[in-house]
Amino acid sequence: MNRISKVLIANRGAIARRLVRACNDMGLESVAVFSACDSKAPYLAEASEAYPLPGYTALDTYLNSTALLDVAARSGADAVHPGYGFLAENASFAQAVIDSGRVFIGPRPTWLEQMGDKVAARSLMQDQGFPMFAGSQLLRDPRQAAAQAEQIGYPVMVKPSGGGGGMGMTAVADAGALEAALHQAQTIGASAFGDSGVYIEKLIEAPRHIEFQILGDGRGGAMHVYERDCSVQRRNQKLIEETPAPGLDPLMLLASAEQAAEVCAGLGYDSLGTVETLVTPDGDMGFLEMNTRIQVEHGVTEMATGLDLVQAQMNLAEGGVLPALPERSGYAMEVRLYAEDSATMLPSTGVLQTFRPPSLHGVRVDTGYSENQAVTPYYDAMLAKVIATGETREMAIGRLLVALKAFEVRGVQTNAGLLSRILEHDEFLGGNIDTGILNRIIGGH
Repeated sequence: MNRISKVLIANRGAIARRLVRACNDMGLESVAVFSACDSKAPYLAEASEAYPLPGYTALDTYLNSTALLDVAARSGADAVHPGYGFLAENASFAQAVIDSGRVFIGPRPTWLEQMGDKVAARSLMQDQGFPMFAGSQLLRDPRQAAAQAEQIGYPVMVKPSGGGGGMGMTAVADAGALEAALHQAQTIGASAFGDSGVYIEKLIEAPRHIEFQILGDGRGGAMHVYERDCSVQRRNQKLIEETPAPGLDPLMLLASAEQAAEVCAGLGYDSLGTVETLVTPDGDMGFLEMNTRIQVEHGVTEMATGLDLVQAQMNLAEGGVLPALPERSGYAMEVRLYAEDSATMLPSTGVLQTFRPPSLHGVRVDTGYSENQAVTPYYDAMLAKVIATGETREMAIGRLLVALKAFEVRGVQTNAGLLSRILEHDEFLGGNIDTGILNRIIGGH
C-alpha cells in the first residue's frame, strides 16, 4: 500500500478546487499552487497550504515540472495529483514524481505513453478486440498519406498522433485538400504536443460521441461506471455532457461499457480512465481514444451515481480495491460556462466584478473563480461547470436553464445565452443529438 497523507495539486481552476475538496473529505492535507494570475483563487484558502509559481504563462507555471516538484519537496507532499490538462498525461512528469519517491495519482507512466500516442492506442485496443473504424498507422510522408487516404476512402479526418481536445484535427473531403491538412496537423502537433506525427481515420459523419468511465486496480480487476454522451461539441470540443445517453439502446451501451472494462482489466489498467468512442447513425461503434486521467465531465457520473470518482482514483493510487458499482439514478447533465464574446465566440477577459453561482436544489457548480478575480488570456476560458440532475431528462434540462439564468456574471461576457439556446432547441430536447447539432442550431461557428 502507498499511504497518502499530503497531496500536491498540480493544477488550477475548477479541478484544483475539486481536488482540494476531495482531500478535505478524506482527511488529507492539500497543497495548492498558483500563478500570479490566480493569486485570488478561492481554493487557495481552502487548501492546507498554497505556494506561488513565479510567472504568468502555463509554460512558466503549471507546465513547469521542475517548479512543481520543488514545491512538492518543500511542502513535504507525498503524492501529486495532476488533475486534467497541463501535465496530467505527461509520462515524463509522472515518472519524475515516482522517481522523487512520491505517489503519482494516475496510471503508470507506460500507460500515459501508450494512450498518449493515438496510433499506438488504436493498435493496442484493436489487438484486444475492441471495435475500430478504419485508420492508418503513423504518417510522415505525403505520398504515403495519400495512398492510405485512398484506401480508407474519403472523407477522412487528419489528426495529430499525440493530440487531444480536438486540437489539430481537420476533416478532408478529397485528395486536393489532404496535403494542407497534413501540414496543419503536423504544425499544431509539434507546437502543442511536441510531436509532429499524424495519422488518418475514416471520417464518421454525424456521429454520437460516447465515453465510458473506467476504474482499474492494476491487478486484473476493472469496472465501468456507465456512459456519458458528449456529442454536443464546438470545434471538436465538448460543450454539454449527460448520462444516460438519450435515444441509444441501453443494452448496447451496457455491453460496450462492460467490454471496455474487460479490455482494461486484461491489460492491467491501474487507475481511473475513460474509453471514448464514436457511434454511427446506424449504431456501429468504434474506438476513438482513451484518456488516462480524470475528465472535465466526471461530475456528471458522480451526480448520477453518488460515487466520488476522485476519491476512488486516490484510493486506487494507494493500492486500494475497486468500489462497488452504484446504481444510476435519474439523469445528470453538465454545461460548460465559458468567458467568451457572444458574437465572435473568442475568449473574453477582464475582472469578475460580479460572480455569483446559483445555489439551487439538484444543481452543482464546480468553479475555481470568485468575485474580483481576473480572467486572463493565459489559460482556458472555462469559468464553471454547471451540473443538474433530475428524475427525467427534461427535469435536468429545466434545472440547468434556471441555473444559467440565475448565474450572475459581470466583467466578462459568457456563453450562457448559447447554452440556453441549445438546451431549449427542439432537436436537443428530443434527444436528436450528434456532433453536428451545434452547426444546425447556430451555423458554422
